[in-house]
Amino acid sequence: MKTEQLVTSLVADRARSTAPLGRSVSLAVATGALVSLLIFAIEFGPRVDLAEAFATWRFDLKLVLVLAALMAASGACVAMARPVATGRWRWGVLSVAAIAAAALGAELVVLPARTWQASLVGSNALMCLIAIPLLALAPLAALLLVLRRTAPASPALAGAAAGALAAAAAAAIYAFHCFDDSPLFVLTWYPLAAIPVIVSGALFGHRLLRW
Repeated sequence: MKTEQLVTSLVADRARSTAPLGRSVSLAVATGALVSLLIFAIEFGPRVDLAEAFATWRFDLKLVLVLAALMAASGACVAMARPVATGRWRWGVLSVAAIAAAALGAELVVLPARTWQASLVGSNALMCLIAIPLLALAPLAALLLVLRRTAPASPALAGAAAGALAAAAAAAIYAFHCFDDSPLFVLTWYPLAAIPVIVSGALFGHRLLRW
């Protein structure tokens, strides 16, 4: 890219507020999530004990974790879509890490050590590894379309952030089907399920988001 083009892009980006890009990212996630919800309704559906699950601290904490990850990934995605990314998105990641550490600590205190392995393995690990990437496809595609109109400093990192956001949206949907609520399970298998989505986002971002 020529220096004049870079300067023009930086000036134009500065002239725009963060809100329009944030709204575009949110709209992309919402649009993709509608497709994911349709797939969820056809292939998975909510767990049969959903009403009872809301009364348990583990299920509620699982929702807090995935929603916190969704907010953190959204901030990272908006930041990475710009020519000069600020570091404020890292605070969202730190908040997720703090919640995760507190959840893990509480679980290890409450559960007897002999049950840790069973709680970590759970009963739905393979389904988790399949469902989250599947449900992330539409949000990721919508996000990449939106990010093609931006000027990211690193197309690969912007794509990875889009992948993280799509995976978080998928995890938030899948959480209502998953019967494994232990933080040991959630903090192990949900991130593992997100990895292929993040890697795919980085690869597609590298190819599609260059400017």
